[in-house]
Amino acid sequence: MTKIEQYIIDKVRSERIKQNISQMELANFLDVSPGFISSIESLKGKAKYNLNHINKLSLLFKCSPKDFLPIKHLEDGK
Repeated sequence: MTKIEQYIIDKVRSERIKQNISQMELANFLDVSPGFISSIESLKGKAKYNLNHINKLSLLFKCSPKDFLPIKHLEDGK
């Protein structure tokens, strides 16, 4: 997993918890399986959020898609 992937996963998980949204609710909103969200958040699976997911997440969390990205690049990418 790269640093940017981990950053995005952490941001989404943090916002999901902050807004009291379950993995099941998030999965339903993104039209993916609950196992997909579980796999992303467990960090053991190979599942990752894509740009379409990030766009939909910005609607759910009422923010900009760029809010899921770091302000500056992350060194090394891994």
